[in-house]
Amino acid sequence: MNRSSSSSFRLFRYALRKGLSRRLYIDTYHRYYCSESSTTSQSRVVQLKSKLASGPSFQDFIKSSDKIHYDCNEEYEEYYITEDTTAHSQKVYFETYGCQMNVSDTETAWSILQKAGYSRTHELPEADVVLLVTCSIREKAEQTIWNRLKHLTALKKRCQKHKTSLKIGVLGCMAEGLKFELLEREKLVDVLAGPDSYRDLPRLLSLAHGGQRASNVLLSLEETYADVMPVHRTLEGHSAFVSVMRGCDNMCSYCIVPFTRGRERSRPLSSIVEEVLMLSDQGVKEVTLLGQNVNSYRDLSEEQLICSKGNTQLSRGFKTVYRTKQGGLRFADLLDRVSLIDPDMRIRFTSPHPKDFPDEVLHLIQERRNICKQIHLPAQSGSSQVLHAMRRGYTREAYLELVENIRKIIPGVSLSSDFITGFCGETEDDHQQTLSLLRVVGYNMGFLFAYSMRKKTHAYHRLQDDVPVPVKQRRLEELISVFREEATKVNMAFIGSAQLVLVEGESKRTSEELCGRNDGNVKVIFPKTDLRVQPENLQMVPIKPGDYVLVKITSANSQSLRGHALIHSSLNDRKSWSSKHPLSEKTISC
Repeated sequence: MNRSSSSSFRLFRYALRKGLSRRLYIDTYHRYYCSESSTTSQSRVVQLKSKLASGPSFQDFIKSSDKIHYDCNEEYEEYYITEDTTAHSQKVYFETYGCQMNVSDTETAWSILQKAGYSRTHELPEADVVLLVTCSIREKAEQTIWNRLKHLTALKKRCQKHKTSLKIGVLGCMAEGLKFELLEREKLVDVLAGPDSYRDLPRLLSLAHGGQRASNVLLSLEETYADVMPVHRTLEGHSAFVSVMRGCDNMCSYCIVPFTRGRERSRPLSSIVEEVLMLSDQGVKEVTLLGQNVNSYRDLSEEQLICSKGNTQLSRGFKTVYRTKQGGLRFADLLDRVSLIDPDMRIRFTSPHPKDFPDEVLHLIQERRNICKQIHLPAQSGSSQVLHAMRRGYTREAYLELVENIRKIIPGVSLSSDFITGFCGETEDDHQQTLSLLRVVGYNMGFLFAYSMRKKTHAYHRLQDDVPVPVKQRRLEELISVFREEATKVNMAFIGSAQLVLVEGESKRTSEELCGRNDGNVKVIFPKTDLRVQPENLQMVPIKPGDYVLVKITSANSQSLRGHALIHSSLNDRKSWSSKHPLSEKTISC
């Protein structure tokens, strides 16, 4: 070994004894050995040893009881953080934006922070930590968050004069998609946590309390939070969201979800059943199963391998960009198990993809009284040409055939949909075809948006956003107008019928009225009153949130139904009294 390499080896051993990282050692080596004479190098080594001897030792970086294994091949530095005692006096305030999945994510994140010692406040001025659970599906949603962050940053500066600095965090889709802009360029946040990083929130906040900006936006192929029991904030205890799968494999050309939430993975069915059982015990009357592509659910957990089935079955005429998936318990198995837990609990699900509605799922929905006869069927466009550009995997004709099949198997089913207008290359003829699809199908509810280009998507890299903004806006207004016309017609058909309504609470307009939703998820408004529990029972009791009541519909518009309450009811005893009621069985619809 020559003199230079011998000195290098001694310096390396000395660096390890003093607790220096490999990266610092390499930096030191290059600084003291490259392009210098051996005499100068020896002098530098002496100086370095002198500085290291008077500096902190390895033991200063860890607790004496810790047993740490060092791998000199690691390319990163470790951070050792003692228990965050500040958490026990910290209050966290959540703001949730976007879809129901973000509501579920908020409940999961809060469960993790609660166990770490944080308390929760619903008053912003009391907060030590503000966490925004964000959405980036559209440009407008992102802009809302940017504006809110600027407001919170100004609040943070004012708070610094009175108490410890307010910490601001961004969770969810924007954290992953705009990490550089949020953390480095704009410097508006202290903490970033992507959809798969909520378990890391206590550590990230500990770093933030120490004065650092902290982030973890890594996506996972396995994270489902199956072992984290969310802290549900149910509306008066009557409804809850349950996340059953995460991510999406469809890769529609306009959609950023696969890039912000990662690949599809499903929770074990057993963990979902456990959560729904808990909610049933708490008196929850409605559960909505959540997923970015909820009906592609496929449980591949170890305990379910014995129940694995064959290839995934798609709706007729539909295809995917990925290869056929094999094995696992499917969405029909999930619906079957969950719907048997509590016959008096409604089961909904969102958001599905039209490709994943094989007949077995449709027959199960029709068979089980507590599975709502309402299906969200996102079309996005009525033009086969635009659907091809969107990489949706179906044509207009295949979609209409599916609608016909659904209505044949589930008579009286309510349909809702999503539409995007002004997508890349959309012509006026394509737009007219979308308007005609709205008229042909007739949806109870619709979510209509003008297209906004999202970075990372297939459209961003391969297509041109060539429809002018004024044209997009005009087409959107036409879509909304046609949708409202058709929804009014669909809802008018309810007049004269009796709808079983799950009461949510008081109407937003007046405390003298109550509102709830029927089986088709249409809002029903009716005057507050006391009702009989059974036709033969003269005792009158008030209506409260979480009650099922039968409401006779007297008027309707595109957004809601109106009527008057008849009697307290439930999913189970409906038939036992309907024959005694003046309304015939044909008018009863749950």
